[in-house]
Amino acid sequence: MHSSADQFIPRVTAPFGAGYADLALAIGGLAIGTGEFASMSILPVVADDLGATLPQMSHMISAYALGVVVGAPLITIFLARMPRRLMLICLMMMFAVGNLLSAIAPNYAMLVIARFVAGIPHGAFFGVAALVAAAMAEPDRRGQAVARVLMGLTVANIFGVPLATYIGQTLGWRPAFLLVAALGLLTMLMMRIFVPKVAAGNASPRRELGVFRRLQVWLTLLMVAVGFGGMFAVYTFITPTLLEVTKVTPLVVSLLLAVIGIGMTVGNMIGGWLADRSRLWTIFGVLVWNVAALTAFSFTTSNVWLTAINLFAIGAGIAVAPAVQTRLMDVAGDAQTVAAALNHSAFNIANALGAWAGGIAIAMGMGLHSTGWVGALLACGGIVVLGISVMVENRSASGVQPA
Repeated sequence: MHSSADQFIPRVTAPFGAGYADLALAIGGLAIGTGEFASMSILPVVADDLGATLPQMSHMISAYALGVVVGAPLITIFLARMPRRLMLICLMMMFAVGNLLSAIAPNYAMLVIARFVAGIPHGAFFGVAALVAAAMAEPDRRGQAVARVLMGLTVANIFGVPLATYIGQTLGWRPAFLLVAALGLLTMLMMRIFVPKVAAGNASPRRELGVFRRLQVWLTLLMVAVGFGGMFAVYTFITPTLLEVTKVTPLVVSLLLAVIGIGMTVGNMIGGWLADRSRLWTIFGVLVWNVAALTAFSFTTSNVWLTAINLFAIGAGIAVAPAVQTRLMDVAGDAQTVAAALNHSAFNIANALGAWAGGIAIAMGMGLHSTGWVGALLACGGIVVLGISVMVENRSASGVQPA
């Protein structure tokens, strides 16, 4: 059964096939994922080189997240009439420039500004890339097409982040950012060759702004921001938890972080398949999965093998991403571009919310393992918001206006 959103996505054919086009878009996801997560892992190296404290340097992480939250809606609204392939190339150029500026930043203040610039195209790129991938796919396989684009983001946690981290620790943090910039340039070239031209259609700034009048868009974004803050509550403090509670070596920490990435990759592909069968049931099922996996985390941190299994399960919770992305496209009507981009703003808000909530629990003396309980509670909150969304949708479909 095709959704009402299908009428807004005219089918297009890639010059060398959808597979190569999806690969080009996924390489862009690999570049962005490597830049986002590796900046966390090389934070101590950056702080030491620039003579700043870790709390100060953490502002470069916050600056990137702020760039994502601000850039996603603004770019997709003001560039609404730009052809999609050209928009993607421009976005990746901005990302490459932001990472190049990061590599040559002479001081703390300039690095923070550079990270903000690098974050601006993040959400818009994934949003527009998801629409382009969907335009190349059969209507009943849009979820799997979106999953293939997001594959680069999950694979970054297996290969890109460890490589950039190794470069940062051996050659310095500046070459690490240069690597990310180079991946951005490679993506631009591949998109120019393999991604088909996709017209903006009837999109306009005024039409895209209409997305903010749609209650289901707001409820879906709220569900993401709350429900998936839990995963980030654990991820933010995973390194000190593994070192101090699980008591493993730094090498094992790297291996366990790769386990999370493997879980993300597997979950993403399964999530794409499930999303094509039922968006809402997939989202609900993954939220329940997250409640269980995050709760278990608080009990498994003393055993490295149980922790490894648990971290794989927590990573697999990213299975929700294709379903949420396609649901936003379904409920956004003819304002799909900004809605798809806002999904990544919501995930970055979830990142900030999870880190804040987990930090409060630790500051209250509840221990590093308590982030699992915090995450489970946030996932429960996401289930509540999803329930409200479905209730409102059903009442609207039956002709009853919500109070």
